[in-house]
Amino acid sequence: MTAAGGAGRGGRPGSGSTGAEVGRGLLVVGDVITDVVARHRGPLAAGTDTAASIRTVAGGAGANVACWAAHRGAADVRLLGRVGADAAAWHERELVAQGVRPQLVVDPLAPTGTVICMVDGGASAERTFLTDSGASVRLGPADWSDALLDGVARLHLSGYLLFSDPSRALVTVALEAARARGVPVSLDPASAGFLAELGPKRFLELVEGVDVLLPSRDEACLLTGLADASEAAAELSLRVPLVVAKQGHEGALVARSGKVSAHVPAVPATARDTTGAGDAFTGAFLAALLAGAGPEHAAAEGCRAGARAVEQVGGRPPVPG
Repeated sequence: MTAAGGAGRGGRPGSGSTGAEVGRGLLVVGDVITDVVARHRGPLAAGTDTAASIRTVAGGAGANVACWAAHRGAADVRLLGRVGADAAAWHERELVAQGVRPQLVVDPLAPTGTVICMVDGGASAERTFLTDSGASVRLGPADWSDALLDGVARLHLSGYLLFSDPSRALVTVALEAARARGVPVSLDPASAGFLAELGPKRFLELVEGVDVLLPSRDEACLLTGLADASEAAAELSLRVPLVVAKQGHEGALVARSGKVSAHVPAVPATARDTTGAGDAFTGAFLAALLAGAGPEHAAAEGCRAGARAVEQVGGRPPVPG
């Protein structure tokens, strides 16, 4: 199989160029995952059955961001990720249907990553993940080509890349290539649990040179050791030029140069599944930046997309048409 954009089985992707205008594209590098979403009401019954509504959907933080960016109007969205042969064709079709140009490297050894998302069917719609990262964390420097940045105005890196040796090395290579071309880079820390294992100091060393950081409230507080979300966002903005801290039902904070410059309110929503809400925010935020919006307006677009995301099951937007 050869994935859309020129990635071969176990091979390095090409540029994926289709004649798009120079400097308009968004390249997302990150995870492509199969999500098994189980929505249950009340506590899990240990040792026996718990009734649930179960669906298998395409997911992955990186892939979700790319899909939401395309859904919110970004005209040229590309995704570099690594999948197993078991689900490569399905994931390619799902991404293409969302308007994303996939550059999928097919791993000859590892299966596609799978996440079991256990979602409380109550009012909070809170989710707990069981994660088998599979092929996604085997994405490495050999899968990168500087030509991937041809025509790209922004590069976005999924934070999950920082949680394995091969993909950490890829982050370094991609950051250097983006800096050489003057392409701004954004990154979403992705997982407070994995971030705690990596350690805040190591994380901040790895993301040096990133232009935009998009942490959740928990991630911002973990990275700074501060309990107050506003103080944490402000502190992080001393290290990263622009910090947009996602606050869930409390909206988002925009911070620069050690100060919170805006508190963007959330959009009311009736939550069914909070899986992918942060990815929706990030994708819409990046689409707005590409369209020329300032950070505050872009964060408002992110809040609108996040509200839309929690009202449906799964981390992707509705398929067009």
